[in-house]
Amino acid sequence: MCRSIKTLRPPYAESVTEDDLRAAALQYVRKISGFRHPAAHNAEAFDKAVETIAAATAELLDSLEVRGGDRRATGR
Repeated sequence: MCRSIKTLRPPYAESVTEDDLRAAALQYVRKISGFRHPAAHNAEAFDKAVETIAAATAELLDSLEVRGGDRRATGR
């Protein structure tokens, strides 16, 4: 993947915002689809994928345990 990807869990991130989750999901969808901006006929599918991935990412981060830390790894 890309070297500019920001880690969204401790010890690198104290808290994660909804904007952080959406930006990560958008980056992933762009990488996988090969499109920076989808054509009008693909916009709905593109946006739905971003929303779904952002939600899955939030669920993942909320369920991770960091040893020696709080159960809620995101601090959200």
